[in-house]
Amino acid sequence: MPHALIVAHGQPSDPIPAEQALAAYAAEVDALCDGVTVHSATLAAPGIFEQRMAELTDDAVIYPLFMAKGWFVTSALPKRLAGRNLRILDPLGVDPDLPSLVAAALRDTLHENRWTAEETDLVLAAHGSGRSRNPSAVARTFANDLAQHLPFKSMHLGFVEEPPSIAEAAAGLSARALCLPYFACNGGHVLDDVPQDLNAAAFKGLVTPVVGELPRIKHHIAATLSHLLHRT
Repeated sequence: MPHALIVAHGQPSDPIPAEQALAAYAAEVDALCDGVTVHSATLAAPGIFEQRMAELTDDAVIYPLFMAKGWFVTSALPKRLAGRNLRILDPLGVDPDLPSLVAAALRDTLHENRWTAEETDLVLAAHGSGRSRNPSAVARTFANDLAQHLPFKSMHLGFVEEPPSIAEAAAGLSARALCLPYFACNGGHVLDDVPQDLNAAAFKGLVTPVVGELPRIKHHIAATLSHLLHRT
């Protein structure tokens, strides 16, 4: 049976909870896959990535659960392969289907609350970076693409690590607003920084799951892995 390894950054200061959370995530994707065994490893948990990689056959693929095709995906991850010729797929954040999938998930949320996009404000809470423009560029491209699928009343993009902040992006909005954390996994930024900034902005709207935790996304990853590994 073909194998796939879902890889995320993890939490260097406390690696075990993030490792366990990713394992649960991979188990959900595995259950949705057709004839593919899905494993997981964070880069931050000592020795776990190398252990999982040693268990993979040469036809296995690595799926980066990242929002940008940045340093971790293009440099750190290949170096950790230590000469293994395993195929690294494009990360979640640059998947061309992502805007339409997220738009469908947001439509579900709007429908559940009997809101329309035209009367709802959207805050995209993203990571950003003080060192590289790539993460914010990916987030801005996603925001522009998402706007082509859903005509929100307004769309505001804020970052954890660069201006404008999430607090600035979320300030002054009514209760008819959504905040979408533009992250692949639930980590420290999602659990701590995003809520703190929303509280600082007195945000009264609803906060959705992070992009990677949306059910449609898990189904899409499973379908992508199943199709790819059965085709090759």
